[in-house]
Amino acid sequence: MTAPLNRAQLISRGAKGGVALLVAGSVTGLLAGTASADAISDSDLAYARLLIGAELLAADFYTQAIASNQLSGDSQKYLKRALFNEQEHYASMSGILSGAGQPPAVAEDFDFLYPKGTFASTGAIVKLGMSLETTVLGAYLGAVAGLQANALKQPVARIAASEAQHLSVFSHLAGRDPVGNSFPDALTIDEASSAFDPFTS
Repeated sequence: MTAPLNRAQLISRGAKGGVALLVAGSVTGLLAGTASADAISDSDLAYARLLIGAELLAADFYTQAIASNQLSGDSQKYLKRALFNEQEHYASMSGILSGAGQPPAVAEDFDFLYPKGTFASTGAIVKLGMSLETTVLGAYLGAVAGLQANALKQPVARIAASEAQHLSVFSHLAGRDPVGNSFPDALTIDEASSAFDPFTS
């Protein structure tokens, strides 16, 4: 396994050795032609790299949470559906870099780290799931405001809506109200990057 990317590397460049992912199926409609039709700014590419890293982290979290078998029934079903969502989000965001001629990061580019005991109990999974999804949602909301290419904003906002659903599930599993803030917090690219940093360093 390669050395993990740090925060600065994640934002400033594509992952070395990454392989471009072909965007297929329903995902194609979200970003089809967006990256190739117009030049994508360095700032927007940095957002794409950050969000790709976030999706890889989320997918890894859900994969391990599912494999732990700590949740069952509908809860396990929700985890599996969320993993499917994250995989589609990853494919969609990867299309931005692929369309700009840059390879997106892949899971093998990271060594993800979690607090000890994260997957040893339902409570620990739910606690980290809430924290992680809050950060992922904030990163996407921040991207909606920060992206320069208008064509990217609606697809990113749609992914944010999906991430909000994931957060709602974890809120419910934690015994909290699944309907949260009217205006969830948006994170700047630096704030989101700092929040993800402990998982990748």
